[in-house]
Amino acid sequence: MSETAPRFAAYPSLKGRSVFITGGGSGIGESLVRHFCAQGSRVAFVDIAEAPSRRLVEDIAAAGDPAPLFVPCDLRDVEALKAAVATAAEHNGPIGVLCNNAGNDDRHQTEDVTTAYWDDRMAVNLRHQFFAAQTVRPYMKALGGGSIINFGSITWMVGDPDCPAYVTAKAAVWGLTRALAREFGPERIRVNCMAPGWVMTERQVKLWLTPAGEKQIAERQCLPDRLQPADIARMALFLASDDSLMCSSQQFIVDGGWV
Repeated sequence: MSETAPRFAAYPSLKGRSVFITGGGSGIGESLVRHFCAQGSRVAFVDIAEAPSRRLVEDIAAAGDPAPLFVPCDLRDVEALKAAVATAAEHNGPIGVLCNNAGNDDRHQTEDVTTAYWDDRMAVNLRHQFFAAQTVRPYMKALGGGSIINFGSITWMVGDPDCPAYVTAKAAVWGLTRALAREFGPERIRVNCMAPGWVMTERQVKLWLTPAGEKQIAERQCLPDRLQPADIARMALFLASDDSLMCSSQQFIVDGGWV
């Protein structure tokens, strides 16, 4: 059964809606792109990796869903990000949904962190979320509302010890969400935070799903199944749709019950 199989919800309000997704070329972002396209949304996404992103566009078009617009972009370049948002709005119409998904959880130890590496981790995992939200706000205001979904992580809640700069950035995403939700709320722009658990993306499986990792999941996750990118995408669909019209300034944890 495909990850966008009919047994899952369809949201009429997402059909034709302009959606902008960061980091959409692989992993969770790829699943977001596929799911929104399957809903009939007009999707644009950015990613630094061009080859897999272009293959994704081809795959979706071949499947018969509306093909997304791919704009190559290194999100550390804020001006390039702003230009990509403008291109997406010109192509798909005013943006009504922003999925601030892009990030990188490379492992590191405190003694190895330099100021340059720290600043880069903030740029990769936090800074672009603010500027993407800042840039889409006028479009959403003109539409009479919108949905911004910032992607955090459960890592800061559980205190993962092997990526302190990443953990710090993801904790800050929650603070950013609360601040923007309060500021943007009068314009009916909803801002929520998604906090995924250990999602079995290709990268995670390849780099870190060791026997010790499997043991950790078995011990700490309440549900026995492995968390998949589609599990995150389906929650994002709900938060983007009109079904969640009164949900804002909240954190939605999808982690299989990590304790």
